[in-house]
Amino acid sequence: MAILSFILFLFVAAACAYIAERMVPGSIPGGFLTSAIVGIIGAWIGGNMMGSIGPSLAGVSLLPAILGSALLVFLLSFFSHRFHRA
Repeated sequence: MAILSFILFLFVAAACAYIAERMVPGSIPGGFLTSAIVGIIGAWIGGNMMGSIGPSLAGVSLLPAILGSALLVFLLSFFSHRFHRA
């Protein structure tokens, strides 16, 4: 994978995580790098759950990546809120 395609992959994954963060009642602590990591993990989770359906951009299937990222953002905010409260 060339460096330019990897950077484009990071931007698409971060955009999917940003969209997912707006969909669920939680937030991702950190900046762009954290969003990109959540987007990559969310794309992996969504791809394993749903396969590669829908449109794709830079090797990322957008619908599974957004839904997987939304699930991950929800779980992260739920557990961070739960541990922060205790």
